[in-house]
Amino acid sequence: MPLAPDDLADRLTEVFALVGPLYRRVQRKVEQAEPIEGLSVGVRAVLDLLRENGPMTVPQMGRAQALSRQFVQRMVNDAAAEQLVEIIPNPAHQRSSLIRLTDRGRAAITAVMARERALLRQVDGDLTDADVTACVRVLARMLELFDNVDVN
Repeated sequence: MPLAPDDLADRLTEVFALVGPLYRRVQRKVEQAEPIEGLSVGVRAVLDLLRENGPMTVPQMGRAQALSRQFVQRMVNDAAAEQLVEIIPNPAHQRSSLIRLTDRGRAAITAVMARERALLRQVDGDLTDADVTACVRVLARMLELFDNVDVN
């Protein structure tokens, strides 16, 4: 049975209280491991988006990650300086180039993801597929609430 709005708000407050510290701890863990692949959290996010979606523009990446175009552009510049991505013409829009993974970038994000999966395999407990499905559903609904937030 769905929760009443006030009860739901109380329970979702509990979720927010966990998501913030979890995000910051994961970000710190990625940054601590950075010397292994040489990736900042921001560059890692760019590489992962490109791995998942193929070539994208900077504005598309910003919208997908709720990040400012300026921040994404800096991360793309950092990735390009390390030859992890390349900038290619966009046949659909001359003024907004496409960003594409290089072989080196694909290898870097693959190594990062393998390390992250190894770490996530260490999660203790008796979590079921239904538990994770419910968690993803709740977080997706919470994210939808903030879809209209301008990140620029």
